[in-house]
Amino acid sequence: MPPTPNEAQPRLTDVPLGENARPTGDSTAAVHAGEPRQRAYHAITTPIAASATYTFADTAALIDYHEGRIEREEYGRYGNPTTRTVEAKLAALEADGPGTAAALLCSCGMNAITTVLLAMLPSGSHLVLTDDCYRRTRQFVRTLLVRLGVQHTVVPACDYDAIAAAIRPETRLIVSESPTNPYLRVLDLPHLVALTKPRRIKILIDATFATPYNLRPLEYGVDLVVHSATKYLGGHNDLLAGAVIGKAQIIAALREAQGMLGGICDPHSAYLLLRGLKTFALRMERQNANGLAIASFLEEHPRVARVYYPGLPSHPDYAVAAAQMRGWGGVVSFELDGDLETTSRFIDRLRLPYIAPSLGGVESLVEQPALMSYYELTTEERLELGIRNNLVRLSCGIEDATDIIDDLSQALNT
Repeated sequence: MPPTPNEAQPRLTDVPLGENARPTGDSTAAVHAGEPRQRAYHAITTPIAASATYTFADTAALIDYHEGRIEREEYGRYGNPTTRTVEAKLAALEADGPGTAAALLCSCGMNAITTVLLAMLPSGSHLVLTDDCYRRTRQFVRTLLVRLGVQHTVVPACDYDAIAAAIRPETRLIVSESPTNPYLRVLDLPHLVALTKPRRIKILIDATFATPYNLRPLEYGVDLVVHSATKYLGGHNDLLAGAVIGKAQIIAALREAQGMLGGICDPHSAYLLLRGLKTFALRMERQNANGLAIASFLEEHPRVARVYYPGLPSHPDYAVAAAQMRGWGGVVSFELDGDLETTSRFIDRLRLPYIAPSLGGVESLVEQPALMSYYELTTEERLELGIRNNLVRLSCGIEDATDIIDDLSQALNT
């Protein structure tokens, strides 16, 4: 068995408790951060503020609002009390110190990414994108962003020489993921920051697979972190939301752009996300443990050709992951010793995971990327993107690891 993840002392997060703030662990932060001690109507849960607009007592109050003497809501597209609470909690979970980060909640993870790209990249600018990014991110850059006069260069994930060579005078942003999808490459964030900071190039990291429980890119000097909150943060496959976290000045500019673009998260989805976040740290503990146990089992099975999991020493970024990450997550990608049909039959024999896209929920999900996200492509086109017909992506839920392993075993051995 490979060693356990880097288990330094739990990182501390300042959590507002009443009038004071005190350092607490991740699970306490997930429960309490961002929420006032006393809530409306003496409720234990933050209420859903289901309002599209907000009233003013008189014109003096309206003037006070416009001149910044009071903070409050005006119109639903510009903010909502429920979503503001979620943003405060997400900022506290991701922050590299008290008060160092702010968050913007969006309608979905993809909207979080597009909001950043549209707001930060003017016509004539250039971005560098790694080739293992989410396929819709690459598609947006390649098909829509280019129409606005924004150029891009795609480079191999974790190839820092290629990243450095791709940088131009007009480069404004580097976009990547850590870990990436589906091969779970883990970027050396200090190395990446060292390449970009002297040139004043911003870095955006999609850390959906890591979550702030396992990795906090802001601690390494990354400028912006994006999450599909639909995944681990919500945790129950019942909502769509996204988030961008970074320095308050950048988030304020993105919030202004969101007011024009309109990609807001409704208060009902925000409430579901807030409820899911209460158990976020507990779920991550189980999913980290399940991911490692299942990846270790698969690597030893004779019918599995290769396993991609950053917690295994066989992974190319194992040393980087061990240095930067607290745990390695619940997603395990692997290739069977077989073809498209053999892999499909294996998936159909599974009894516990559901065949579905997405990841990070309490239920285990499994997919064959060649037939899920890349079905419309030919085998040759998929291979150009690194997607093989025998590739499987398993998102481990919070079921007992022995039950998942038993199910994998019967499907592999049948």
